[in-house]
Amino acid sequence: MNHPILQEYRHKGGRAPARVGHAYLRLRQSIQQAIETGALESGQPLPSERDLAAQLSLSRVTVRKAIAGLVEDGLLIQRHGAGTYVAERIVKSFSKLTGFTDDLRARGLKPRVEFLDRSVGEVTPEEALALNLSPGARVVRLRRLRFAADKPLALEDTAVPHTILKDPKIVKLSLYAVLEKLGCRPTRALQRLRAVALDAAQARLLALPAGSPALSIERRAFLEDGRAVEFTRSLYRGDAYDFVAELQEAS
Repeated sequence: MNHPILQEYRHKGGRAPARVGHAYLRLRQSIQQAIETGALESGQPLPSERDLAAQLSLSRVTVRKAIAGLVEDGLLIQRHGAGTYVAERIVKSFSKLTGFTDDLRARGLKPRVEFLDRSVGEVTPEEALALNLSPGARVVRLRRLRFAADKPLALEDTAVPHTILKDPKIVKLSLYAVLEKLGCRPTRALQRLRAVALDAAQARLLALPAGSPALSIERRAFLEDGRAVEFTRSLYRGDAYDFVAELQEAS
């Protein structure tokens, strides 16, 4: 078996180590490394526990423990009667200004949205500061649960100046597609990311246990003339997304 897991395990020096604890950690790290480097792709099946144990000279208990830990971390999923697979994850780059719909379509996934709110109201102090609006100005608010097919991936709360978007109901799937038709698609954005734990209500919407890890992203997007066009606060499932950024040496 010339499998990426076997290659990674041997690279880490795995040759039937004497201590089971060391073998478990080495195997778990080997599988995780193979996933993170792309040697194992999203949706790819793993060899059976029996095959891994035989090829790596490990006990099935050790193999099962390593796999269970990665299932708990969201890197692997187990399907009853079908085996263990690499969990589907979406890689989102911070180097390009794209929306949720664009990201999923680029991965060959089918985006879907469930609107929890589409309304027009008076700007809040936080929205006024983010969008550079005066007190009393009006904004369109969109609260959306975003899906890939039937799997909920993100919860988004968005505010757009009413002067730019008059009717929230014209947003069917992609806000950016609507803004582009209006000649107001943003050209740059500022984003802030932090790790959070989902509260009970958020977790229920995302079909996760309360306290599950998530990535919170706050985005302020701007038009070419400098006007703020979007203020969005998003919660992304921590088990479904990888965020990457390209860094260059300071000149």
